[in-house]
Formats: sequence, structure tokens, C-alpha cells
Amino acid sequence: MMRRPLPLAACLALVTALPLATALAQDAAPPAAPDAAQPAPAATAAPAPAAVTGNAETGRQLTYTCQGCHGITGYKNAYPSFKVPKIGGQSAEYLSQALHEYRDGQRKHPTMRAQAESFSDQDIADIAAFLSTLK
Repeated sequence: MMRRPLPLAACLALVTALPLATALAQDAAPPAAPDAAQPAPAATAAPAPAAVTGNAETGRQLTYTCQGCHGITGYKNAYPSFKVPKIGGQSAEYLSQALHEYRDGQRKHPTMRAQAESFSDQDIADIAAFLSTLK
């Protein structure tokens, strides 16, 4: 039986490169300077963040690496062996919740967590919007 080493190698490369890229991005970002012209915010409760609306076209571009595992029918990873779930056609709400849980460490799959840690709330909404349109 022939194994497909390229998707596995790509996933491993992403997992090992992500912490370095994240550290470099954090070091490169200048600290936010306070704006003296703006008055201090009132000591009231912060307003709830607005719901993020996903853009399916942007999500299509962001899901390119997802196809390496989730786009292969019947694909199983090497170790520990388990089926990779089909994500195309799932509801946007489910996909968004799952990606937030991976990003926040509530779900423990190391490859998915490494992927999701780099996503903003907008990225997650875009990915969920695109994947929910697939059949």
C-alpha cells in the first residue's frame, strides 16, 4: 500500500514553522501608542463585539492547506490512525465553533490547533463561510 508522504510532510512543516512565524510577527509589531487626543473610555461595561460576517471568497483562499487532509476521500493520518473528517458542507456555525475551540486550546488535535492559532476571528468566519458552501 502506497502512503502519501507529501500531505503529511506539509502538515509537519506547518506545525514546526508556526511557532517561529508567530514569534517573529509578535516581535515585529510595534507597541500601540496611546492617543492623547482621545479621552479615556468611561468605566462602563464594554459593548459586545459585533458579529463577524464571513466572506466565502477569502475563505476559499484560506482553506488551501486544509485540502491536504480534509480534501482526500478516505484519508487517514499515519499515527495515531483515525479518519480525517469531511468538513465541506458542515454548517458555518459548527465550523466556526470548532476552529475557535482548536485556537483556544479546548480541542487538542496538535495539527489543527497549530493551524487555528494563526486565524483571526475574521479568518475563521471566512473559512466557515466558504466550507459551508461545499457539497
